[in-house]
Amino acid sequence: MQGEIRAQGSDTPSLSIVMEDRKTTRANPAKAAAEKLNFWYGSNQALKNINLVIPEHQVTALIGPSGCGKSTFLRCFNRMHDLQADTKYEGAITLRPDNVNLVGPETDPIEVRMRIGMVFQKPNPFPKSVFENVAYGLRLRGINNKTELAERVEKALRGAAIWDEVKDRLNDSALALSGGQMQRVCISRALATEPEILLFDEPTSALDPIATAKIEELITELRQRVTVLIVTHNMQQAARVSDFTAFMYLGELVEVDATSKIFTNPAKKATEDYITGRYG
Repeated sequence: MQGEIRAQGSDTPSLSIVMEDRKTTRANPAKAAAEKLNFWYGSNQALKNINLVIPEHQVTALIGPSGCGKSTFLRCFNRMHDLQADTKYEGAITLRPDNVNLVGPETDPIEVRMRIGMVFQKPNPFPKSVFENVAYGLRLRGINNKTELAERVEKALRGAAIWDEVKDRLNDSALALSGGQMQRVCISRALATEPEILLFDEPTSALDPIATAKIEELITELRQRVTVLIVTHNMQQAARVSDFTAFMYLGELVEVDATSKIFTNPAKKATEDYITGRYG
């Protein structure tokens, strides 16, 4: 499988990802595009001129050594940095098709977080029942009809492949579940509001191998319903779950391509050095 990123025009580029294999050619339009994105924590510039297309209904993995800016970049998509003092964005992350700049000062960060879901490194269910965890975002959107809530909670739990495990425990505390189950409830919570993009920040680093395998299988399936951007230190995981991989180093985007190419024939020596374990 080979990937080609094509940009046309300078102001509002028409961007697409072309995926090719021996049987089919399928175009995936961009769901989002970072354009000349810079970000600062105080005087420290953490991201430097990032230009990256996120193709719709594909999984894009961000890899690189600790401190390279992966999580910082990920959290720009749902404006998590707004919760910290003395941070600054420059440039744009344009969400298609309505061309909203997610990091623009005119854009409401609350609305951004409704459209861009996030799953964190450690499972973080609220100290509420399984049902109320998943219903939380729906209630924030003003949905309080019991029938509609029940239907959408079930849909989200099924979407995260955990309905059969918790359907008889909906009124139990989500904190009583296993680590892997809690993480899938958190994924359900994110899916319930039907986000356009789902962000994963090291979603399996705190889980055992069996739970990790279930989450990876779920991520692979989720691409049918949502665009996925995942940060991982586990290169084998990136190779297993992603369609495209972006390698970052010292706040810069070094290389992005189809995952198979990144891991077998990277264009940049720095990428090859990282993948082969020469530094990390």
